[in-house]
Amino acid sequence: MEWLQILVLAAVQGLTEFLPVSSSAHLILVPVLTSWEDQGLAFDVALHVGSLTAVIIYFRKEILQIVQSSLAVFKGRAVNEDARLGLWIIVATLPVCIIGFLLQDVISNYMRSTLVIGISLIGFGLLLGYADYFKRGTKSEYQMGWKEVLIIGFSQALALIPGTSRSGISMTAALMVGMSREGAARFSFLLSIPVIVLAGGLEAIKLLRQPQAIDWFSLFAGTLLSGVIAYLCIHYFLVFIKKIGMQPFVVYRVLFGAWLIWFFHF
Repeated sequence: MEWLQILVLAAVQGLTEFLPVSSSAHLILVPVLTSWEDQGLAFDVALHVGSLTAVIIYFRKEILQIVQSSLAVFKGRAVNEDARLGLWIIVATLPVCIIGFLLQDVISNYMRSTLVIGISLIGFGLLLGYADYFKRGTKSEYQMGWKEVLIIGFSQALALIPGTSRSGISMTAALMVGMSREGAARFSFLLSIPVIVLAGGLEAIKLLRQPQAIDWFSLFAGTLLSGVIAYLCIHYFLVFIKKIGMQPFVVYRVLFGAWLIWFFHF
């Protein structure tokens, strides 16, 4: 693979995995705007490994506390806020796993059109703007109950619709139930860990069944670049939304969605 192709794909993955702008909407443009051949399944797995590594490193302290507190519960200790957060992550991940398994054929066969992506970008972008402007509260990721977690979990399943954005819809739902911008973003990032593990695991299984040779240098470079870009994205996004909020992403989604519909359908 060319260095430029590695860099572009790693940047697209590293940025759009965590920003509320939809990775599928951006990845669809890469083959349209370039003459590059498909990067292949192995490189897709490498990019996901990079994103996963970034979010784990960034939230390493929180993850360690969640694991330690959860293990302590099994030893008879009381459930604290870290153990409860670990449970909330599991509960909020279940809907997207179950619905994704049941509807994977429908989604892959009927919903991967640029029209669906454009409409999703605009519609769910406006919903994000509404939630950020009118509904956001002050709750952190540690102050949720069953109701809030289930709402966020089932909303995350909407990300199976291309153009929705997993991070975008989970942040939208979190804001709708009264979470702060930072709390919504942090919980969305923590939720990405099991989702990326499951999605990347399925891709890895498919990869093991393929006989073709693997370009290990490109995979390593893609993993490293994707991870660095994703880490920086997480850090600066959390800083950005404290000062400015979600509205710039809303404007971007609406304009991008409108352009996609115009470019591909008019």
